[in-house]
Amino acid sequence: MPHPRDFVFGPWRAVPVLGVTQILAWGVLFYPPVLTMPLIAADRGWSLAFAMAGFSLGLLVAGSVAPTIGGWIDRYGGHVVMTAGSLVGALGLVLLVYAANPYAYLAVWLILGVAIAANLYDPAFASLGRIFGAAARRPITALTLAGGFASTVSWPATQFLLSITDWRTTYFVYAALLTFVAAPLHAFGLPRSRVAAAPALDAQAPLPKAVLPSRGLAFLLVATGFAIYAFVPSGLAAHLLAMFGRAGIDASTAVMIGALFGPSQVAARLCEFTFAGNVHPLNIARFSLGLLLAGFLLVIVFGFSVPVAVAFAVMFGAANGLMTISRGAVPLSLFGAAGYGRVLGRIAKPFQIMQAVAPVILAFAIERGSDHAALVVAAAFTLVALVCLIAIRRPAEAA
Repeated sequence: MPHPRDFVFGPWRAVPVLGVTQILAWGVLFYPPVLTMPLIAADRGWSLAFAMAGFSLGLLVAGSVAPTIGGWIDRYGGHVVMTAGSLVGALGLVLLVYAANPYAYLAVWLILGVAIAANLYDPAFASLGRIFGAAARRPITALTLAGGFASTVSWPATQFLLSITDWRTTYFVYAALLTFVAAPLHAFGLPRSRVAAAPALDAQAPLPKAVLPSRGLAFLLVATGFAIYAFVPSGLAAHLLAMFGRAGIDASTAVMIGALFGPSQVAARLCEFTFAGNVHPLNIARFSLGLLLAGFLLVIVFGFSVPVAVAFAVMFGAANGLMTISRGAVPLSLFGAAGYGRVLGRIAKPFQIMQAVAPVILAFAIERGSDHAALVVAAAFTLVALVCLIAIRRPAEAA
């Protein structure tokens, strides 16, 4: 463990700085639309589907620019790129308040998509990779411990603000948080130094024996596995509580069960940080997907009674908590620290595109089939992701 003074004066200060800014970024850019979009749609006279389409467009843009953002972090550092991302996010939230025209509204989500790409986990992981190099796994895990509380903080805070004011003022408050808290923390709190690492990857350059090339079959399997997995949490986040209700679970109980997701994420990450330091992150990811498959099997066989729903929420939360760590740690362990930001960005591109389309695809499965059919679809995606990760041969195995 690092010395406590390293969290103030040393490179480990990046972890508490990014911990705060991740809670803010997720809390103002990603989680509020669930609560604010119905209000925006009603106020503007739009359908809820159109209002949510803006958010989906933002995720598609985030995926498209993620490789570029990652490359910029490799070159300039998170203290530059994430500062700019916070300010762009603040600008987008202010413009969202004034975007009464449908085309202007969609255009604002193009801006917010860039902000999402420059503020959430991928740029934070890339910043830690630049600072710590191959030793970034533990800082990444420590960061996700804080990030796991983002939804726990954001939804109650957003609901409170909406109860005392309107959605416009809520977004002004959130823009101020990005401008006056997140941006200064990124600019002045993140270390400017970088680990003494190899230069950005060159396709013709020889690679260390312990590192796989970030191209070819291994990279394709990693990117595909994580992208296919992205379908599951994104799709279920949009539909799971409604599935509980249709299964006969009352609304208050359903919300309480859903609230288990966040603490389960954090508990799993804490266990990984404490006990799994010597376990290869690829095996952590495989275990996570296996755990989630077991949860789906439980639900598909027994249905959503309250005890089964509780068990599934805990298993789902734990699996997702570990998969978030793995998304940063697996590429680092397989492909090395050189060019890590751009590698993460290339993996994030299909991941975020899948995040954007998953709720629509799962809604189609529910409407044309049933909740049971949608769960089978989600389980099938989980199985394919697991097969992809099982098929990867680690550097020692490939030698």
